[in-house]
Amino acid sequence: MADDDRSTLRIATRGSAQATAQATAVADALMAAHPGLSVELVFVETLGDQRTDVPLHSIGGQGVFVKEVQRAVLDGHADLAAHSAKDLPSTTADGLQLAAFCERRDPRDALVGAPLDLLAPGATVATGSVRRRAQLAAVRPDLQFVELRGNIHTRLSKLPPEGALVMAVAAMQILEITDRIAQHLEVEVFVPAPGQGCVALECRADDHATAALLEAVDHEATRAAVTAERAFLAQLGTGCSLPVAAHAVGDTLLGFLADPATQRWVRGECVLQGDAGERAAQAGALAADLQAQLEAG
Repeated sequence: MADDDRSTLRIATRGSAQATAQATAVADALMAAHPGLSVELVFVETLGDQRTDVPLHSIGGQGVFVKEVQRAVLDGHADLAAHSAKDLPSTTADGLQLAAFCERRDPRDALVGAPLDLLAPGATVATGSVRRRAQLAAVRPDLQFVELRGNIHTRLSKLPPEGALVMAVAAMQILEITDRIAQHLEVEVFVPAPGQGCVALECRADDHATAALLEAVDHEATRAAVTAERAFLAQLGTGCSLPVAAHAVGDTLLGFLADPATQRWVRGECVLQGDAGERAAQAGALAADLQAQLEAG
């Protein structure tokens, strides 16, 4: 077994159907890469799981689905944590390292219920994401929006009459329910959240043995793309509560930023070149440029 004599790895994960399916896929990949290794799931309830009665942005937005999972690793109850990369704050938690970015699934958002051009004027769309609301309103300012929380099957049961709800395609893929999709929303207009579609794996910063095992599921192209997207987010600062989107397609980074108070939004792109540090700087420059445009009015 590569650089390690342990026989079992423990993966901390949320207990939702999506998170469990994602962590199970990681476990299967690790056991396939390391014959003789067994992997166990350690289920953790997060603040985001507990508070399904309030909008995500009112209880902290990014990080509400990861902190307790990270704590399980830091406290030694698990060896690694599996997260939807889009849930991770742009700054890595103290004592942890991002050891692997699993190959990204479909990064797009999708409409369930009806495609955009068949929604009647003033139709209702359900989503708990301020980013998705801003992007849909930019294309269809007539739409009405309602809050949407809960696990995926709960959300699917809350489809507004004659309306639609928004889901991540990757989440529907892992649960094998893509037959519910009415329309895929293309990334050039509906830019995904940074890291969307990727599962990121964290372990303790000093746990070199686990990090070595996780190299087997680290996908180089996904790591490069998500790292640039996270650099875009980092430029805006941890206190930014605006609708933010960033998605790398090959060597092009797409960015989106909006201000719900003024209903203004900006979109742009840049070419990513050079090493990881140079690409991060280019992503940060795009974020700063879009922020300046938004503030200038």
